[in-house]
Amino acid sequence: MPSLYLIRHGIAEERGNYEDDTQRPLTEEGRKKTKQVAKRLYELGLRFDLLQTSPLVRAQQTSEIFASVFSDCPVQQLSELAPEGSFEDWLKRVDAWLAQHPQPARASLGIIGHEPDLTTWAEMLSWGEAKGVLVLKKAGIIGLVLPEKQPWTSNGILFLSIPPKLLI
Repeated sequence: MPSLYLIRHGIAEERGNYEDDTQRPLTEEGRKKTKQVAKRLYELGLRFDLLQTSPLVRAQQTSEIFASVFSDCPVQQLSELAPEGSFEDWLKRVDAWLAQHPQPARASLGIIGHEPDLTTWAEMLSWGEAKGVLVLKKAGIIGLVLPEKQPWTSNGILFLSIPPKLLI
């Protein structure tokens, strides 16, 4: 069954410092912790066939850090992963990607995005509805196993939820 890893972007600059929220970058601390998390996940044996990222600067920078650690992993930028992006449209993209994957049952997809979308999506995939109970800290990760075919909503299995402090 395919694995899905939802990763929140690292610590970013404060909202008030940027007129355009889409341009907020990671802080130096955010870069450092994100790199530590990525290295630890790699050391633990995690691998991705593809990283998908939000187009916002802080998510792109997080994906660049992950791509530097997981060096053979391609990165795809998707507008659906921006805040308040379309869950349904993203699911269609994942379905199309899995259809082209040589071993869809063994596929591993990393998603780099924002809150509250990532936890809402994880809850939708696991329980079929957003319950507001999952917490995803900056540079944290949630892992799900998806069934091999749609429908994924309410059929995913949540198997991992790790805050960054447990990885660094």
